[in-house]
Amino acid sequence: METTDDSYLLEAEDIVKRFGEFTANDRVNLRLRPGEIHALLGENGAGKSTLVKILYGALQPSAGRLRWRGETVVVPSPGAARQLGIGMVFQHFSLFDALTVVENVALAVPGPFDPDALAQRVARVSEEYGLPLEPAALVADLSVGMRQRIEVVRCLLQEPRLLIMDEPTAVLTPQETRRLFVTLRRLASDGCAVLYISHRLEEVRELCHRATILRHGRVVADVDPRAGTAGALARLMVGADVQSVNAQARETAGPAALTVNDLSLPALEPFGVPLRNVSLEVRSGEVTAVAGVAGNGQSELFEVLSGERPALTPESVIIAGRPCGTRDITERRRLGAAFVPEERLGHSAVPGFGLWENVLLTRHASGDGLVRTGFINGGRTRTLAARVTRRFDVRFGRRDQEANALSGGNLQKFVVGRELDRKPLVLVVNQPTWGVDVGAATLIRQALVDRARDGAAVLVISQDLDEIFEIADRIAVISRGALSDTYPSDGIDRERIGMLMAGAHEAAPAPDQDART
Repeated sequence: METTDDSYLLEAEDIVKRFGEFTANDRVNLRLRPGEIHALLGENGAGKSTLVKILYGALQPSAGRLRWRGETVVVPSPGAARQLGIGMVFQHFSLFDALTVVENVALAVPGPFDPDALAQRVARVSEEYGLPLEPAALVADLSVGMRQRIEVVRCLLQEPRLLIMDEPTAVLTPQETRRLFVTLRRLASDGCAVLYISHRLEEVRELCHRATILRHGRVVADVDPRAGTAGALARLMVGADVQSVNAQARETAGPAALTVNDLSLPALEPFGVPLRNVSLEVRSGEVTAVAGVAGNGQSELFEVLSGERPALTPESVIIAGRPCGTRDITERRRLGAAFVPEERLGHSAVPGFGLWENVLLTRHASGDGLVRTGFINGGRTRTLAARVTRRFDVRFGRRDQEANALSGGNLQKFVVGRELDRKPLVLVVNQPTWGVDVGAATLIRQALVDRARDGAAVLVISQDLDEIFEIADRIAVISRGALSDTYPSDGIDRERIGMLMAGAHEAAPAPDQDART
């Protein structure tokens, strides 16, 4: 077996991965040392996911080689990767809500299932690494931060020498993020290497020792992220300067264009979240943000605001002065409202439809003349789709490109742009830049702010506190289906938001009453 420098734990040498005529990885080189926390950065479509899937055995390279502790290896499957000592925590968790912590762990731990012995191991390892878990707890009852602990502990029980983490802080409170960083530093001090994928560049600068940056499938830089600024990292990722969002507030906001009045709704599913006495005002000319950890009622709130699920009374939701809690989504659109769901592929867009066909999903009854007497005006619809793709820099291969052929960032720009093109009076957006690279995120955020400054009431539901503080005029926090009071964005800090995410507003009134609006 061929060997090389064993001071590296893992070496990826000249990795190429082709999908037909498309090259996702083009002679990529990556070296990881034991005890190193190494960032892997790049825009959407830069090749990060493809590369880590090759490292984890989920894909095989078209060319190139991998070396593990100096020896050339083939990693034919994730199981083989785990046997080598490579573990991975994916962005989207793979847990069963109806099972306990120890039962979920058992699914990934080889050998016979001894629940008592495994529960003791889970408790011991979780305590040792500062991620305490109750082995008998039902996953459905746990917060998203606790669920991520399960994923990490499940990897730790396999005693990995390399831990790959994909967007690990996207669903965590600031306090949970700090605890995770303590754990990762502890792992590194024990000799474990960590490959860390994130769009949050300030976190990368705080945590990581090195950063490899991909652009269009190629390595363009290998740098110390602590030596420069987040802007410098973004410039390497994009290949040009990334402009910051100009969110200068209007001198005076207008009246409330979207009002939610004491809204309560039971959960529709066994593990759903009931909404409890939610009240909110979103004023014309402002961006109001709802912060919160995933799974605390954001999806349920969006559904009732958009009309996908009716409220119990018309007065529960008021748009442009019209009670519409029991009206459907088309009627709300006719009042001047627009909506962007969290799930872009399958909810915001039909995967197999072309972009011009997807325009019709939300614009068929908007008075644009796209449909008359039951017939589609294809030319006008295509013109509108072209206007959206041009304004929002949506990149695709051919004129009638299907939605599922676009990268995540380009599809997100399209669905946000489709709604903004209507110039709505009320815009509700759920996770506007989820999984989107820094350039696309800046474009989307600026467009939301601009629409608000033009007089619209914009409600952003987001888990990204960087995003919220960048664009929001007012902030509320949702926890377990209950919404806090609304605060001016310059009157609340991250620590307070983290406490509200943990449910502080459910137990007692928050301080600084006179700072609220």
